Amino acid sequence: MEDLEIIDIDFKKKNRPSIVDMNGEYLTSKNYITNPAIARESEIKKMIITLLTPEKSALLVGKPGIGKTAIVEGLAYNILNGDVPDALKEYKILKINSTALVGSMEIDGREEMVMSVFVDEIKKMTKTIIFIDEIHTLIGAKNSGPMDLANILKPVIDRGDVKVIGATTSIEYSAYIIRDRAFLRRFEKIEVAEPDEETTATILLGSLPKIEKQTGVEFKYKDYVAKQLMDSVVSATSEFKRVYGLSAMYPDIAFSVLTQAFSQALFDNRNKVEIIDVYNAIRTSKRIYPDSIVKELEAFREKFKERLEKENIDLPVVNIEDIEELQEF
Repeated sequence: MEDLEIIDIDFKKKNRPSIVDMNGEYLTSKNYITNPAIARESEIKKMIITLLTPEKSALLVGKPGIGKTAIVEGLAYNILNGDVPDALKEYKILKINSTALVGSMEIDGREEMVMSVFVDEIKKMTKTIIFIDEIHTLIGAKNSGPMDLANILKPVIDRGDVKVIGATTSIEYSAYIIRDRAFLRRFEKIEVAEPDEETTATILLGSLPKIEKQTGVEFKYKDYVAKQLMDSVVSATSEFKRVYGLSAMYPDIAFSVLTQAFSQALFDNRNKVEIIDVYNAIRTSKRIYPDSIVKELEAFREKFKERLEKENIDLPVVNIEDIEELQEF
């Protein structure tokens, strides 16, 4: 009877739910239209050097919306294209959200921490990089029992062929992570700065093929005019023009306006994004202060005056009251 009970328990364990299958995503299995991490070579190089260091994993720290996840996707893109050191060429990158690892689950009639079950799974993996976004939520997480994340991950990190990349905001790093010395010994902090305006415009321009593929809509303008339009989007979303509380950082907030231009074209059943779509995307943005929108639109009309006349486009002149009314909806 005792042998039968052991066999029964083993059978249940083999059939327990897989945290990786339910919540994981392999970034190295995605089809990338463009490089997700344009102009982020420096951060990717620092991350690679950290990952090649024994018993060290990488921690990306920066403000929301500056592209921490895109940097990890950029590493996946480089792995797929063979543009990494030989030691990383056969690696996979598994992304898992931290929220999926918080709490407990019942296995064989007893409660176990999800994080511990997850670590048991990845112990069996080889040549794998685990990317955990918002990793700060796993330090002292409520309803999950005492959690020393560094020690839980230690057996995995020490093996060498499984690495971890964490990502968190600057505020959460100061509030939670910096207090955990065991965690800090295992992770190398990599500061991710907000890109400047010129770099953000380059990122937007390089990402156009991806947005075109996603929407099925083509950006009408190329080269010089396209660059001018990207510059206008970046100018409209610069730091002191962003609505407090809704403001992300570059490049995220600039992307929000650019993708809105594509949505404008789709709404009008057109297969090309035209200059009026970019203008209207700035005009209807709820993430820019009304007075800033009015000034940016005035500058936009002056900047593209000749092209507007050439294409016989009459852009509406708006005032603050018009913008405030739009932002109410």
